[in-house]
Amino acid sequence: MKFRLYNAVKSGFSIMIAVCVFISITGFKDTLQANEKTFKSLKLFTDVLEELEKNYVDDVDTQELIHNAIKGMVGNLDPHSSFMPPEAFDELQDDTKGEFSGIGIVITMKESILTVVSPIEGTPAYNAGIQAGDIIIRIDDKSTKDMALWEAVNLMRGPRYKTVLITVIRENEPAPIKFSLKRDMIPMESARSVMLKPGYGYLRITNFRMSTLDDIKTQLKKLESQDKELKGLIMDLRDNPGGLLDQAVKISDLFLAQGDIVSIKGRKKENTQVFKAYANDEDRKYPVVVLINGGSASASEIVAGALQDHSRALILGTTSFGKGSVQTVHPLKEKFGIKYTIARYYTPNGRSIQAKGIEPDIEVEYEILEKKGKKVSTFDRMIKEKDLKNSLKPEMTKQPVKSKKQTRKHQRLIDTDQLQQDAQVKRALDILISYGVFSKLNGN
Repeated sequence: MKFRLYNAVKSGFSIMIAVCVFISITGFKDTLQANEKTFKSLKLFTDVLEELEKNYVDDVDTQELIHNAIKGMVGNLDPHSSFMPPEAFDELQDDTKGEFSGIGIVITMKESILTVVSPIEGTPAYNAGIQAGDIIIRIDDKSTKDMALWEAVNLMRGPRYKTVLITVIRENEPAPIKFSLKRDMIPMESARSVMLKPGYGYLRITNFRMSTLDDIKTQLKKLESQDKELKGLIMDLRDNPGGLLDQAVKISDLFLAQGDIVSIKGRKKENTQVFKAYANDEDRKYPVVVLINGGSASASEIVAGALQDHSRALILGTTSFGKGSVQTVHPLKEKFGIKYTIARYYTPNGRSIQAKGIEPDIEVEYEILEKKGKKVSTFDRMIKEKDLKNSLKPEMTKQPVKSKKQTRKHQRLIDTDQLQQDAQVKRALDILISYGVFSKLNGN
């Protein structure tokens, strides 16, 4: 679909010009000739615009009014569609490539309220104690009420080492909490790994960016080349907000030799596609446990769903976020852009996880354990896709049928002692070790 952007309009334009402008924005020229209802709605729009331009108490910026109208039109479709001015469109490019300076949180709009999905491990926000579910009410001296998501992102990003003040309200806290955060370069490496015990590896995937596949191949090669043969792998997708679809497909393909990985289905035929797995040179037959939680979204859910449906991995943790839709980004003239939903995606067995999430095979809450095994804290208060305003409704699907190098800056090490106190990681490791024991008993 080809989209056009209007030229800037000066005050005093006629209704006819406004109608023509709006036709060029929406691309519905042919439809309008046969759709009286649409024409009447456009006429209403231009009547309101002309009335405000003539009689509002102050002079109005017509271009700004139209921008806001488009923003409302697109933004009310679903939580992941938006009209982006040039600065927002530029920021979107940073999310999939390159480094940027900021505080390190994933945010969303929940009922038009700026809310933290998850802090990014090792960043200023994470280290300061910002938590999933925190509601951000002020950024520096600006209220976030009615603030667009991209505006909030712009305010939180900025020059390295410069301070930004974030004010949040938190459940069960009587007063707002203020965080004075010094911006830093946000670590963009997608994967890290460590050997938990001889033969048992841990792979942490934090996002799905342009370099993620290469990052993971490097980490897997490191784990697989250890002295002892790799007997099992824990793939940690917790708090991974997702990213690029093609990276999720290619990473799933590292562990699958055949069959569907994911299918996307849209209203238009060109937005319907099936992505398949193909045999590769690496023979990865070791068992895999995938960790997920309420912060695992989008591309994370594609990987978890594909490995679960093919019985290639056991899924452990808590139900994922439930973002089962696919967006496309379309550049417009004058450096504007539009991001909108084109399809839902489905796991190999035909499950739509939209507003439902991936349910783990074994549910284990997040807990920090003392060395003696005593629980000392629990926290998994995550926002879900179904909680977001105008979220797409889940579609009824058929009952599932069971089916048989870059050098990165700011590389972070994994704290193995901390992992040993993580109840979900510990449970996953116990499962992998037990699998090895039973395999020997059965003579495999």
